[in-house]
Amino acid sequence: MAEADGVELPVLPDSVLLQVLALLPLRDRLRAARVCRRWQRLALDRMVWRHVDLSPHRISSRTLWHLVRRRLCDSLRTLRVRGTLRSGGKQRLLSPALLTALGKRCPHLCRLSLAETDLRPVPYDTIPPSLTALELTRCEIPAAWFCGSAARALPQLQHLVVRNVPAFSDRHLLNVSSQSHLKTLSLSGTYRVTDTGIQRAAPRLEELERLALRHCVIGDSAVGFIGRHMKRLRFLEIGDAYSLTNAGLACLATLRRLETLCLDLCDTISPGAVIALCRALPQLRNLKLGGARLENEVIDKIQASLPHCSFSHAP
Repeated sequence: MAEADGVELPVLPDSVLLQVLALLPLRDRLRAARVCRRWQRLALDRMVWRHVDLSPHRISSRTLWHLVRRRLCDSLRTLRVRGTLRSGGKQRLLSPALLTALGKRCPHLCRLSLAETDLRPVPYDTIPPSLTALELTRCEIPAAWFCGSAARALPQLQHLVVRNVPAFSDRHLLNVSSQSHLKTLSLSGTYRVTDTGIQRAAPRLEELERLALRHCVIGDSAVGFIGRHMKRLRFLEIGDAYSLTNAGLACLATLRRLETLCLDLCDTISPGAVIALCRALPQLRNLKLGGARLENEVIDKIQASLPHCSFSHAP
């Protein structure tokens, strides 16, 4: 394509090629290093290794050790890794020693995304303390995780995303909210998070700006504590909360900074209650409703009642 446009790759400056290489998958970056000496120098440049996504590949612990020792360095900011659950102990991806080495080699690592990874043999205090964002998808975690000894620095998490981790419970939520000042909390498929967990953690989540709760067992009581304590929320998503009623929804009227509301409707919530809530939120600009199918006249009524709010509906 470059030749068709009259531009040959050797003519492009290093700064442009570095940006191109940084967008390539890991295998292509390593292959680029074999093209010539110039490309080898560029492919191993620190800028290219700021954001590393290993999740498309099921890598072994040995391969990850090699990358930590030979490729990853203090320029690394984001790392995504996918392991293999229920593999034998010898095939576990992470170990305390590996995570400790990662923290030393990459002291500026701020975002770690782990998928299908067994974290039971990995104490929380071996996670790199530089982390501010942690994503867990289909991982195994022990009951006492998110706790650590006072002798080691713990990550000061600001953003936590948990997807399809059935073991994540009220206890985990309370532990992480006690240890960190979260600004983003996204829970999906965490069936052990209940009203009780939200109530106990809510006073420690007053700095939250984004909250997403999908497939969690919550109702009016939990939503009441969200409205009472999480006054800084700008984004709120509540999905599949079949115990939520009009009375609980009205508790969210205290979220005066809320800009986006995503809500799955059910039989216990009326369109009128949604309209009343949205009118009480002065900063609301985006409303997304899902779940129940709405008649066209109801959709027209919602749109007419909220002229300054972008509205979308996906049954």
